[in-house]
Formats: sequence, structure tokens, C-alpha cells
Amino acid sequence: MTVTDTAHAVDPERGTLAKAADENFPVAPFFLPRAWRTDLMAVYGFARLVDDIGDGDLAPGGADARLLGVPEDRADDRLLMLDAFEADLRRVFDGSDGAPRHPLLRRLVPTVRRRALTPEPFLGLIAANRQDQLVARYETYDDLLAYCELSANPVGRLVLAVTGTSTPERIRRSDEICTALQIVEHLQDVAEDLGRDRIYLPAEDMKRFRVQEADLAAPSANASVRALIAYEAARARDLLNEGAPLVGSVHGRLRLLLAGFVAGGRAALNAIAAADHDVLPGPPKSGKVHLLREAGVVLRGEG
Repeated sequence: MTVTDTAHAVDPERGTLAKAADENFPVAPFFLPRAWRTDLMAVYGFARLVDDIGDGDLAPGGADARLLGVPEDRADDRLLMLDAFEADLRRVFDGSDGAPRHPLLRRLVPTVRRRALTPEPFLGLIAANRQDQLVARYETYDDLLAYCELSANPVGRLVLAVTGTSTPERIRRSDEICTALQIVEHLQDVAEDLGRDRIYLPAEDMKRFRVQEADLAAPSANASVRALIAYEAARARDLLNEGAPLVGSVHGRLRLLLAGFVAGGRAALNAIAAADHDVLPGPPKSGKVHLLREAGVVLRGEG
């Protein structure tokens, strides 16, 4: 058990929030106003916990299950845990059943009130994790996009809502960026996802490139797998480029944050390309210098 896991077992709230430092993209960087950071961390705590429930990554000890009213002997039942988590989320928006039981959801209450947030984005993230328990393969690219509508796009919409910058056009651009980032993450994590018996590469594309599931379990990618990854990476890059004008539509420190999201996606795609699209040994990583360079390009509107 790591130090973080130990802390989570004792204090689920602190342990979950500590994972923000390990995310691919900045969650609530220091340059944002304190009020934004507070609310973004509250949203992050929800999103991180629901993903941990869906992935079976809760810390040992059953603290989260106890908080949600789930018997310890059923703490491994992910669908039951998600149902209990959704019931607790509804207490955030409707206090008739009392205050939320989980501290991460209690932390969310003032954020929801301050920013007039609606339940839909949160329910979307729960639905995505529920879908992960029931759907392990995606036949078409459109099927994958529908999944991203639940698993990724709500995050960008919440960022816009917290910062008071939502408009229909910005939401559309944000959705494109978030979907792209989700696809990039899937490309980075092909091997890890396969270990969970999940494949987010569309089956129709695997057939087109003559890729078998067994090929994804190899120590390194063959030519067909590399061609498939390159194809999906190009799709993700196109989505990022479509969404990038969102950055220029806002000002100040929010512009820096959104530029960091786009730059992070592009840097990750560049790292995948630099690895000759062989993602099977593990996620190709980009350095901070590369990330900063990409952020500069985004901020200058050059790409």
C-alpha cells in the first residue's frame, strides 16, 4: 500500500484529492483565482471518485463503501457502489433526504450553490462509469463519441460553468477538446484498458487495419496496430484543432488553463508519434518543455 493509499484509507477525501497531482492535465493550477481553484477541486473530487469506483481503484479498507451506506461485503459491487454514489449526489441538489454522506459530495454543495450547477454533467460521469461495467467494446467511432459525451464532455462543461463563461459555441468547442483528450487517453492506455477487459478502439477500425485483440496484448505493437493508432491519433488531433478556438474566446487566467488542456493533448499526441505509435509498452510521455512550447503555440493562435 502506498502512502497515498494509506491516507485514503484513513481519510477518503484527502486521499482522493491528492491524486490531482498525478493527472495528465492541470486540475486547479496556482495561477487561477482562489475561488475557482476551490470549486474546480470540488468538481475534481467528484470526478476522481466516480472514476475510482468504476475502475475498482478505491483504496482498501472499505471507507468509501461505509460512507455511502454500502455493506462492506458488497464494496466490490461497482454497480451497487455507483447507484449509492448517485443517490448521495442527489442529496447535493435536493436536501430533503439530508446532507450528502460522503465528504467529497459535502464539499461539492457550496460549489453547486455558488455556481448554480445542474445535476446533468455529474450524472453523465456516473452514467459513463456505469456503462464501463456493461460495455467493454465499441463497434463504431460514433459509438465511442457517444461514450465520450458522457465520460469526458461534462468535465469541460463544468469548467465553463464554474468560471461563468458558458455559451453554446464555447460548449461545442469544449466538447471537441474533451472528446479529443479522452481519445488520447484511450490511445495511451490501450494495454492498461485491455487488462481491465476494455477496448476503446472501434471494432470497425480494428477490422479495417486487420488488428486482432490478441495483437493488443503483445509487448510491442506490430505494423497494423501502429497504423491503427496513427489513424485514431489523427482523428483526435483534428478534434483538438476544431476545439482550439475556444482558447481565444476567453481572456486572462482561464485562457492559460484552456491552453494547457489543448497543449497537453497535442504534446501527448506528439509523444505517441515520437514512439512510432507503439503504445503497448506503456503511455509515451512528453516533457514539460515540450508542453510549454505547445502552450505557447496555442496562446499565439498559430495552430
